[in-house]
Formats: sequence, structure tokens, C-alpha cells
Amino acid sequence: MRPAYDLLPVLEGLGLPHAWDVLDHELGSLSLLTPELRREAAALVSTGESISLDLPLGLVDPPLYGRAAHRHRHVQVGRNTYEDVIDDFNPQSGSQWDGLLHVRAREFGFFGGETSFEKASRGPGISRWARAGIVGRGVLLDVARWAEAQGSPIDPFSGHVIGDEDLRTCADQQGVELRTGDILCVRTGWVSAYRSLDAGSRASLASRFTGLRADAAMARFLWDGQVAAVAADNPALESTPGDQAVGSLHRRLIPLLGMAVAELLDLDALAARCAELARWEFLFVAVPLPLAGGVSSPANALAVL
Repeated sequence: MRPAYDLLPVLEGLGLPHAWDVLDHELGSLSLLTPELRREAAALVSTGESISLDLPLGLVDPPLYGRAAHRHRHVQVGRNTYEDVIDDFNPQSGSQWDGLLHVRAREFGFFGGETSFEKASRGPGISRWARAGIVGRGVLLDVARWAEAQGSPIDPFSGHVIGDEDLRTCADQQGVELRTGDILCVRTGWVSAYRSLDAGSRASLASRFTGLRADAAMARFLWDGQVAAVAADNPALESTPGDQAVGSLHRRLIPLLGMAVAELLDLDALAARCAELARWEFLFVAVPLPLAGGVSSPANALAVL
């Protein structure tokens, strides 16, 4: 058995627990996705409906965090043959996976302890995740729907903080239990609200939005719950702006716990269908880019009901 969060060794100098000696340094939390768990997840399919969890490329416009917009052009390579060329494409400009090279725990290193990005990026990077894909039981916690039903709707652009206790209560209300190897998807309502805005209102949205609390309790909830990945429909999983006194959830999860993180997933259609079926579990399938040394990837994700 792997140690509980509170029993993990603490990284000297940073004062935060790490799992560098617990999980595979390339797979991280995806090590939990065993063939047995994949078979169990496949058995969840009943209606056969598949729902894409990817936003259309270019929907987030202007791109967040100063990223460049991709440029799509067609090239005629023969009399009757055409190809696509995409310039300045950033895999993190839309629905995305943050790989284990995305964040370093300051000078202490990436997941596993390598401090040099040059050396770390010589490894497989996110292409290691692409070999078997990310296939398992998906669980949707529709926090936006739950909060509205409680009479306390959440403004996705308010910087509201979702704590571990909120996720527990939402799961209880939905009648769903988290299990080892789950891909946990949290809907904040950000994508739905973003779609309703005009172009002029979208420019400054990266500075404030609702998301997960970045504290040790959230990291403990995710680690002790043994989730294989955690995903959200907002730009950075955690609430923004953060609190320096609390710290960074990205730092706690990615370089220290090796956790797979997805952001900007389109969970709206899935949430609507899950509510209709009164069922919040599904087969989750994603295939990241087989990009050697890759830091990130488009989500390329589906939910199969």
C-alpha cells in the first residue's frame, strides 16, 4: 500500500510532502490505471453515447496567459491534394493536459527530483502518457449545478474557492463515490459562462476565476482518494488569484505528487446528460500527443456513457 498523504516524506527546504519514491517518475499518478481498472471502466458503458470533452481549437480567444494564437492554413501539395499546416500552435491554448515537465518545484526539481529542465526534457515527457492513453473510470462532480441547487450559485469569474469539503458534499449529493484510479472531473461553470461573453469581455479573464483551493487539504483529498487524474473546466484547475500564504496547487500536485492535471475541458454537454441519466460515472478516454519531451498536450478526451 502507498503511504497516506500525511506520511509522505517532506521535501527539505520546501516543507511540502512528495511522492518521488512512490510513483513511476514518467507516469506519475497514471500508474494507478491498471488493466483491471480499465476493464471495470469499460463495463460502465451502457448507452454507448460518446461526448467530446475538447473545446474547439481557437475558441479561447484571445488565448490566455499571453499565449500566441495558432494560425491555420491550407497547402496544396498536388493537383488534387491538400494539407493542413498549423503555425504557432500551443498545446495549452485550449483543452489540455499539464504534463510532469510543466511545473518545477522551484529549485528542488521536477517530479522525481531532476532539477535541470534540459536533462528532464530528454526523457519521454508527455509521450509516455500517450503509450497506453488515459483510460479509466471518469467521475463528474458538477459543483456549479450543485451550488445552484443549494441556492448559492457560483460566479465562475469571481475567484470563488472550492474546498475539499465542497467536493465531498457534492459527491454525496450526487450519490457517487470516488475510487482508486478515477479521473475526477470538476465542473465550475467557467466554459459555459465564457461562451456567453463577447470578444471584448474575454481579454482579462485569466486573472480571476473559480477553482479548487490550493491548500494541503485539497492535495490530501486527491492523494488519499488515489485519483489517477484531476480535471476541470477552468483555465488552471485552482482558484485564481491565489493566496501566497496557501501556496500553489500546481506545485503541490504536479512536481511533488506526480498528478496528471487537465484544464479547460468542455464538461457542459456531459453534465447535462449525466443529470438526465442521474449517473455521474462513465468511461473516460484520452490520448495525449506522442511528443517526446513534451510538456503538455491537447486533451483529446472523450466520455463514453
